[in-house]
Amino acid sequence: MTGKAGRTIATICARGGSKGLPRKNVRPFAGKPLIVHSIERALACDLIDGVYVSTDDDEIADVARQYGAHVPYRRPAELASDQAAKIPAIEHMVAFLEQHGEVIGTVVDLQPTSPLRNQDDLRAAIGMADQADLIVSVTEPSHNPYYSLVEAQPDGTLRICKPAEFVRRQDAPAVWGLNGSIYVWQRAALRQAALRGFWTVSIRPSVMPRERSVDIDDALDFEWAQWLYRRQHGEQDME
Repeated sequence: MTGKAGRTIATICARGGSKGLPRKNVRPFAGKPLIVHSIERALACDLIDGVYVSTDDDEIADVARQYGAHVPYRRPAELASDQAAKIPAIEHMVAFLEQHGEVIGTVVDLQPTSPLRNQDDLRAAIGMADQADLIVSVTEPSHNPYYSLVEAQPDGTLRICKPAEFVRRQDAPAVWGLNGSIYVWQRAALRQAALRGFWTVSIRPSVMPRERSVDIDDALDFEWAQWLYRRQHGEQDME
């Protein structure tokens, strides 16, 4: 997808540490380390010119290279802690590549803990790239803030998160949950978000079905993703 504005690259940010599910990025999933599913999806997409992994971990780096991704450096410790935000790590990678001669127009960031996305999801999001500063993958949430999400008040009582006078659920505005799977950044917008924050850029949604929107954070998520994978691809050895 190289053009006058520069190359379209995929970034995958994968830290070695994980409290919810230790070593989850290299944990075997459907016969391969978890991160490999994202690497292979990106490599198979003809809209992406290169796949780059940002990590602080030697094992993750070795696995990424083995399956065809570039790992140009180890991520600095200050960008790899539990408290570190993700956007600065993406910006750091892109800026490094630019310092070494790359001309980058679009950055497709893929979460390594979202193994169920497919090529249709990826192509749909990238195909919307010129419609906003950032395209994010979303899914229909299991709970609607107009009807079933509540928050505690100072006195301990509960109130609905988004009070409204809608009689029917169908009359409420559409709401989406960010599933974290795909982020398609215009280069300048990524730089701005790293400096000023995620919500300072224009954002549009690319909708994914719930069955492909699992974000693996803990053991229960992992088991749920395995079950969905089996349903989508047929029973097989998941170890």
